[in-house]
Amino acid sequence: MALNNTYDARLQQETALGAGVQILLLALIGTAIGMGPAGWLTGLAFAIATWAVLSRALHRSRLRSFGAANRVTLGRATLVGGVTALVADSFQSSPPVSLFVGLTAVALILDGVDGKVARRTGTSTPLGARFDMEVDAFLILVLSVYVSMQLGPWVLLIGGMRYVFVAAARVWPWLTAALPPSTARKTVAALQGVLLLLAGADLLPYAANFAVAALALGLLVWSFGRDVLWLYRTSRVEKTPARRQVRELVAS
Repeated sequence: MALNNTYDARLQQETALGAGVQILLLALIGTAIGMGPAGWLTGLAFAIATWAVLSRALHRSRLRSFGAANRVTLGRATLVGGVTALVADSFQSSPPVSLFVGLTAVALILDGVDGKVARRTGTSTPLGARFDMEVDAFLILVLSVYVSMQLGPWVLLIGGMRYVFVAAARVWPWLTAALPPSTARKTVAALQGVLLLLAGADLLPYAANFAVAALALGLLVWSFGRDVLWLYRTSRVEKTPARRQVRELVAS
């Protein structure tokens, strides 16, 4: 019991350190650009929520080590917190686009690092995969909010689609079944951040930015639609033998 408590304390120190780094990043951003109350409050809320949720997940998972891959993901989450603060601040002022692009670009690049680190060190865990996925999903949501201010609320469909899928799975449990590995799904997921960043950087004319965001949405609808159709068909196939067994039992 004492050994488990020691491991748990070390893990909680990791999450607390992550929250501290997040607050430090917010302080640096705030000092550099004079960030307003909306950015500060949103950034702090993100830091506290990340610390609380991750601490609880670590306690329940009973991991003995946080791991290098999770540290990379936590660092990426810190950058996402900075991007979130900038987006919140953009409702009142116009933060430097270069800072927004820089933080987002590094966060997107690191997205491919944590998985490789986990595989090379043999530290892949369900918690690490879930942590990575949630950070990805939230970054896409934040980017879609930012781009929607330029192109319209329809862009929010990009960031909200994954959360709608999760909510729908509570109503239709067959959506929770495991999906087969798919290079296409991974490619579409990776492209979402890149395309939204390109549209948000405002380097292209309005029509081009609109087309880029529309492409991101189209690819995402195709990917989700493909997976939902596969899950539905699989669930129907699994139910058919069970129904036959019931009919045979009744007939006998």
